[in-house]
Amino acid sequence: MEGYHKPVMLSECLEALDIKENGTYVDVTFGGGGHSKEILKFLGTQGRLYGFDQDSDALQNVPKDERFKLLPYNFSFLSQGLRLEGQKAVDGILADLGVSSFQLDTAERGFSFRFDAKLDMRMNQSAEITAADIIATYSEIELQKVLGLYGEVRNAKTLAASINRARQQRKIERVSDLMQVLEPLVMGKENRYYSQVFQALRMEVNNELTTLKEMLAQTTTLLKKGGRLVVLTYHSLEDRVVKNWMKHECFENEPHKDDFGNIISSLRVINKKPILPTEQEVEINPRARSAKLRIAEKL
Repeated sequence: MEGYHKPVMLSECLEALDIKENGTYVDVTFGGGGHSKEILKFLGTQGRLYGFDQDSDALQNVPKDERFKLLPYNFSFLSQGLRLEGQKAVDGILADLGVSSFQLDTAERGFSFRFDAKLDMRMNQSAEITAADIIATYSEIELQKVLGLYGEVRNAKTLAASINRARQQRKIERVSDLMQVLEPLVMGKENRYYSQVFQALRMEVNNELTTLKEMLAQTTTLLKKGGRLVVLTYHSLEDRVVKNWMKHECFENEPHKDDFGNIISSLRVINKKPILPTEQEVEINPRARSAKLRIAEKL
């Protein structure tokens, strides 16, 4: 597991969950199992923990513990997956969003600009659409939108036009093919620029914002009174979605209000400002630097 993914803000997440010895908990982003294995240490014999992960590579990290079960689904199937296990209500839900260190460091998965491989980026390896497919089939305007919205790429319009010209000359199927297009267009710090582009493609391939909203929308029904929703984000768009849900229990729409104009929500925000990793953690684990932790409790 250590080589798979180092869990971010581990102690803060465990404290935020307020784990009950015989409670039922869900780690909707199991990955390397780092958070799950620590949660199990706080559970008694009647405690239960369910993990969700659509990446078949996560199977190698399943702990040998009868109190744990991995459900091989995208977390947008949270309610359905738990219902199949006879679980209708839980005491806590943990989500550590983004991509795992294992996925980034496994060259053939195509998540990183550091290795030459096919432009894949699928978290679910049985999914049909890859990053190469997006680059080959999206219109120039669609590419600009993806790069600008998900990657916050400053010259998204110029980059989309360059990709469009390049793909008319040759196929862009590998990381090295895309890097040839990117290199002359870098704005600001080189690695940051590349990371933004790859992040944008990854988020589009995996439909990350939509599935995040679908998962969050199920949490308030599943949580017991006093149950905790704990979410780690690594991107401003994700963080805004999580913040709005915890605060208003909605996304784009106006929050529900009573006759006196008070917002009606079944969640109480625990930390009005996100909890950030310490300088010491960022020094040890640089991938924690953009993390933000938000916590809410079911009323």
